[in-house]
Amino acid sequence: MPPSCRGCLSQYTHHHLVVFLLTFFSYVLLHASRKTFSNVKVSISAQWTPSFQNDSAVAFSPNETWENNRLFANENEATLFLGVLDSIFLFSYAVGLYLSGVIGDRVNLRYVLCVGLCGSAVVEFVFGTVTEWLHIYNVYVYCVLWVLNGLLQSAVWPSVVAVMGNWFGKAGRGFIFGLWSACASVGNILGAFLASSMLKYGYEYAFLVTSVVQFAGGVVVFFGLLTSPKEVGLDVESGTGLNPVETDTGSYRPLMSDEEDEEVHVYCRQQQDEQEPEEVQVEPPQAVSFLQAFCLPGVLPYSLAYACLKLVNYSFFFWLPFYLSNNYKWKEAEADRLSVWYDVGGIIGATVQGLISDLMGKRAPVLALSLALAMGALVGYSRSPNDQVINAVLLATTGFFIGGPSGMISSAISADLGRQEAVRGSQEALATVTGIVDGTGSIGAAAGQTGGSIMFISPLLLKELRSMWSERRALQRQL
Repeated sequence: MPPSCRGCLSQYTHHHLVVFLLTFFSYVLLHASRKTFSNVKVSISAQWTPSFQNDSAVAFSPNETWENNRLFANENEATLFLGVLDSIFLFSYAVGLYLSGVIGDRVNLRYVLCVGLCGSAVVEFVFGTVTEWLHIYNVYVYCVLWVLNGLLQSAVWPSVVAVMGNWFGKAGRGFIFGLWSACASVGNILGAFLASSMLKYGYEYAFLVTSVVQFAGGVVVFFGLLTSPKEVGLDVESGTGLNPVETDTGSYRPLMSDEEDEEVHVYCRQQQDEQEPEEVQVEPPQAVSFLQAFCLPGVLPYSLAYACLKLVNYSFFFWLPFYLSNNYKWKEAEADRLSVWYDVGGIIGATVQGLISDLMGKRAPVLALSLALAMGALVGYSRSPNDQVINAVLLATTGFFIGGPSGMISSAISADLGRQEAVRGSQEALATVTGIVDGTGSIGAAAGQTGGSIMFISPLLLKELRSMWSERRALQRQL
C-alpha cells in the first residue's frame, strides 16, 4: 500500500470502521436478497408452468391444463415474464433513485436507509414466500410488488454512498471506496450460496431467509449508524483530515482557590460589560436542486457511461445462472455457485483499479483501459467451452474488467462529483448526484432487459405467424 494511503488510514477512528462495516453489510444484505430472484429463476419458471398439458380437453381453451393454478402454458412464456419483471424492477428502481437521492439530501439518511432495507425485505417476503405458501399466482400481483420493491431498494444506494462520503475524504477515496464497493459483489456471492443451499426445500425458503436477514440488518442500521462525523464531535476537512469540533477552552480550566475565582469572576464581568460577544450561528447545509446537481461538471458524461456499463453488468446479474443452467445443462445449484466467480473478479477489479486511480491521481484513464479490455473479455467468454474451470476463469476475468469500473463509477466517482468545488460551502449534493448517476445507469440496464425480452419473443412470434400462415394455406387448399 502506498504511503499516502497508509497516512489516510492512520487518522481514522473506530467510528469510521463501524460506519464502513454497517454501510457495507447493509448493501450486502440488499444485494443478497436481490440476487435470490436471479438464482431461482429456473425453479420459479418450473413452478409457473404445468408439468403436463391437458390434451383431453380439446374443446376448451388450448392453454387449459389440469393444473389450473399455473400462470403460463409453457416455459417460454414464463421466461419472457421473468424478463418483464426484471425490466419493471429496473425502471421503477431508476425512477426511485432520482427521487431518493433528492430526499436523502433533505432527510436524515439513517431513516431513508432503514425504510429502504426493511420495506424491501417485507415486499420480497410477500413476493417469494407468502404468494407460494398461499398459492397466489397472479401476474398483476407480481408486477405491483416488483414495482414497489424497486422503489424501496432505490433508497439504499444513494444513502450509503452519502454516508461514506460524509466520513471519508477525497485522499485515498479510490482505494477505500473500491474496497467498499465490493459490497454488491459480496452480496451476490452470499445470495448465490443461500439460494443454492435452500433450493432443495423450495425457492420460497430462499426468499424467506434473505428477507428476514435483510430486515434484521435494517434494524441494526437504524440503531447503530452515525451518518456524519459531526454526530460524535468530529468535522471532516476538505481532504481527509479530522478535527475535533471547537469547544470552550474555559471548560478545561483547573480548579482554583475561592480568592482567585472571585478575581477572575469580577474581571470577566467587566470584560462582558465592555464588549458583548456576537453569537455566530452556522446554518446547516442546504441541498441543491435536482437540475443543479444534474448540471454539475462530469455528472452527465459519467451517468451516460454508467448506463452503458450497467446494461452489460446487469445482464450478467439477472441471467448468468439461468444461462449457465440452460446453455450448458448444468444443475441449477452448480450454476449458482459457478456464477459467483464473476463477482469475485469484480471485487478484485474495483479494489485494484481504485488503488491505481489514487496513485495516478486520475480515474478516467483507468476506466477507459479497463473497458477496452472488457470488450475482449466478453468475446472470449462468449466462446467458453463446456468446462466449469475454464468458464470460471473467463468469468472472473470478465468481472474484473466490467465490475471494477462499475464499482468505481457508482461509488468513488459519484462521491467525487458530489463533493467537487462547485458544491462546496453551504450546499449538499452527494445523495442527489449518486441517485442521478445510478438512476441513469438503471435506465440503461432496463433498456437492455427490455431489448433482450423483445429479441427473445421475436422468434416466438415469427414461429407463431408462420404456423398460422401454414394453417391458413392448408385450409384454402381444402376449400
